[in-house]
Amino acid sequence: MATVISPEITEKSPWWIPRQRYYELKHFCLQYPDWKIQLRMIDGIQHQAELTNMPKNRNSLCDTTGEMAINRARLSKRIDMVERAAREADADLCDYILKGITEGVSYHLLQFKLGMPYNRNDYYETYRKFFYILDKYRD
Repeated sequence: MATVISPEITEKSPWWIPRQRYYELKHFCLQYPDWKIQLRMIDGIQHQAELTNMPKNRNSLCDTTGEMAINRARLSKRIDMVERAAREADADLCDYILKGITEGVSYHLLQFKLGMPYNRNDYYETYRKFFYILDKYRD
């Protein structure tokens, strides 16, 4: 997958982060759709277990409910972190930034197919700001 923008901007930019950190955060964000699916699966399993009143095996050494709760909390934290960084970067561009970053949708697709009303410079400025903010959250 090709990077849409130059991964390294000048260190004078207020949104500068090291190139390798940018790649790390970009690949972190590309997992976002998978996290959403996994979270829905966990919720579905919990709901199914509640509906069927599955008997609890008291002799079992594993705690599946506890494991599901831990996984749910981990996934929710990551999803919230990415969404919060997008909202903080620009509340108006939030949905477009999320789609572009988490699904790899290009600026042209966002503008011409999805009707994003922002110019290229504004979009990429917010894009860089998003990664700068996410970098602070991921410390």
